[in-house]
Amino acid sequence: MRVLFIGGTGVISSACARLAVERGIELYLLNRGETTLRPSPEAAHVLHADARDPAALRETLGDMTFDAVVNWIIFLPSQLERDLELFRGRTGQYIFISSASAYRKPLPGLPITESTLLDNPYWEYSRHKIACEERLIQAYRDEAFPFTIVRPSHTYDRTMLPFYGKVTTLERMRRGKKVIVPGDGTSLWVLTHHADFAKGFVGLLGNPHAVGDVFHITSDEVLTWNQIYRIVARAAGVTDPQLVHVPSDFIAAYDPERGPGLVGDKMHSVIFDNAKIKRVVPSFVASIPFSRGAEEIVAWHDADPARRSISAEDDRLFDRIIAAYESAWPSN
Repeated sequence: MRVLFIGGTGVISSACARLAVERGIELYLLNRGETTLRPSPEAAHVLHADARDPAALRETLGDMTFDAVVNWIIFLPSQLERDLELFRGRTGQYIFISSASAYRKPLPGLPITESTLLDNPYWEYSRHKIACEERLIQAYRDEAFPFTIVRPSHTYDRTMLPFYGKVTTLERMRRGKKVIVPGDGTSLWVLTHHADFAKGFVGLLGNPHAVGDVFHITSDEVLTWNQIYRIVARAAGVTDPQLVHVPSDFIAAYDPERGPGLVGDKMHSVIFDNAKIKRVVPSFVASIPFSRGAEEIVAWHDADPARRSISAEDDRLFDRIIAAYESAWPSN
């Protein structure tokens, strides 16, 4: 099976690339250049071109055809439209990477299934993903364009701290400083190791049962945000992290760049029903608990002092948010 990944060195795609070549897939990776953070598998064929340049893509790909094409870096309908023009008639399957953040907010109920309605008025990123999905469905109806839509949720690798503030929050924990937990810490969240995600995803490549359909792929482990913070703290050797619970909309008022991702996604409890991916890929099982993932994350950050460098701007912002919230609600 010949498969093209556009991208292929990101958090999610790198694990999928490794597993694909392990399973004997003839994998082509098209990107602008190599990365030392997540290098391409040696068995993959690496093509260099700018995916944003249709002429360069056509020249690089020539008359090649594929059993499946996956574009990991489509965020806008205009980008998707370019791919529709490029891959009509030259792939048996086109996989679009959407997002579980596209599901309706507030959520109408749990668990979330693939039939849960899409609607996110809070986050533009999610609305663009929804528009792309709608365009693919139209292309399928109008011209039988062979799409598959995959909606990852919060998928991580060893480089990714899962919480607000990333490494600055981790280092504040270690220094005994207060750290912000959006909300009251009891909302439910799902974290999926990228190696687990890959097991489900690679099983969809070239799978005739996946064409014209939609799947999310997540772990079945459900944690509260308090648990997530404390699991990371424990992995970092912190026994009593100083957690301060701050409403997400309060944080968004001070942090408009990251606020929509909280209000439009992470403040809502999620539980995913993975029955559909398990039916189509019976071997799929997410087996890596976040407690193990947190150990990988902390070990990776500790392996290089540069990875523990905090953002002075974030550090000041977090102090300001905490001070403002505690002055408004002194009992906190």
